[in-house]
Amino acid sequence: MTLITRVLEGRPRDLGGFSVRRVLPAPGLQTVGPFIFFDHMGPASFAPGAGVDVRPHPHIGLATVTYLFAGAFMHRDSLGTAQLIRPGDVNWMVAGRGIAHSERTPPAERAARGGAAIHGIQTWIALPREREETKPSFEHHPAATLPEFREGGATLRLIAGAAFGQCAPTSVFSPMFYVAVELEAGAETWLPDDYDERAAYVVEGDIEAAGNRHTVGEMMVFAPGERASVRAVTAARVMLLGGAPLDGPRQIWWNFVSSSAERIERARLDWKEDRFAAVPGDDERIPLPDR
Repeated sequence: MTLITRVLEGRPRDLGGFSVRRVLPAPGLQTVGPFIFFDHMGPASFAPGAGVDVRPHPHIGLATVTYLFAGAFMHRDSLGTAQLIRPGDVNWMVAGRGIAHSERTPPAERAARGGAAIHGIQTWIALPREREETKPSFEHHPAATLPEFREGGATLRLIAGAAFGQCAPTSVFSPMFYVAVELEAGAETWLPDDYDERAAYVVEGDIEAAGNRHTVGEMMVFAPGERASVRAVTAARVMLLGGAPLDGPRQIWWNFVSSSAERIERARLDWKEDRFAAVPGDDERIPLPDR
């Protein structure tokens, strides 16, 4: 059996003022475990006074996960949350039956002499069918509250789920793991072997897996049941992710994820007709896109 079944390359997407590498969903592969969307933001820098301005927009049927390496975001949502996130923290927002939120570079970052910067990963976790209409919620977990451990030249921080005998405080809905790893040159780390679907994404540096070299923007998808590891050729930063297979394919349209096309149509009309709750403190909104 081939140890690596797919190598996915991030496709550039312009989000207005900065670019992302979009890795999931990919042609022929919608998910890895429950991960249905994977964006690598930046690294990007802005002129003084400028920054990221993601205006209020809606979600259903998923949980969003924000993890930063540099910069900061102010998260606001229709539950009334106003939460600053900095590198190493986790913002975990469960959309469920419907939520709206915004993410913006905070004023202090914009006012910095050298301008603001941003670098991080944003993912969507598809909820199980029976939890797609769950009550929306939000959790913030500071870096100090996340399990972190060191093995040789590898430092691992568990963002969500369970792995390596550790369990993160994030409230997940299905078996999964999501780990941020910093590797010294020559260091190696293993992927959890108790999940059927697993992948590793290179954020910084070069790594070797299954005898091949991989670099920034590449995600390696590993075969189930096989012992798998990544080794840093240079100092590197890698995200490990995966979990149990999702319980069937999902419909994806704009910011909506659902097992039902009819449910997405209802969400589309709800946003168009202004039936989502407003985001306190942020009165802008992204209009519904054309089909």
